Amino acid sequence: MPHATPDYYAHPTAVLDEGCQVGRGSRIWHFCHVCAGADIGEDCNLGQNVFVADGVTLGRNVKVQNNVSLYGGVICEDDVFLGPSVVFTNVKNPRSAVARKGPGQYLTTYLEQGVTIGANATIVCGVRLGRYAFVGAGSVVTHDVPAYALVYGTPAQPQGWMSAYGHRLTFDEKGRATCPESGEAYQLSPDEHSVRPVVPNAAKRPRVNS
Repeated sequence: MPHATPDYYAHPTAVLDEGCQVGRGSRIWHFCHVCAGADIGEDCNLGQNVFVADGVTLGRNVKVQNNVSLYGGVICEDDVFLGPSVVFTNVKNPRSAVARKGPGQYLTTYLEQGVTIGANATIVCGVRLGRYAFVGAGSVVTHDVPAYALVYGTPAQPQGWMSAYGHRLTFDEKGRATCPESGEAYQLSPDEHSVRPVVPNAAKRPRVNS
């Protein structure tokens, strides 16, 4: 596959296997490898030394920092941010002498819109991270994460809630909080297990390259 087209940019050292899909406006930097069955959306950015395996799907405006390997089964919706050296897995019980690859073997790891994963975090396969969830650097995620949740630690545990703009939310006695940057209001559920925007307003959500 050519390393430069009118639609996207790939550095000359990047390897793009025949059959991979790369969206308009995406940028693929030094020493990346994108496998044939990978699907990269528009306006994505792959930093240095990123590996994207067969069966990986990236939505629009996904930012992948240096030294990240995305293995089969990883799906990222739009606006996901993956910090440097984030680790993904795709098999929970690997053995060198037992073949566990291919259809039916790799577990799906699903990152919904706006998820942020901090540097050096590990995401164990088979989990789902809700919209705008925020994983602290160095954490190990072993379970699903609710939308807007802040988690960190080893294993990662709930530590609070984040706005779509990445600010920690402080709730009043009525369970209301306001993002200091966007002004968007959020409501904490009575059981304190979930958060939702009071009046979702797409125009207020962060958007890059739109």
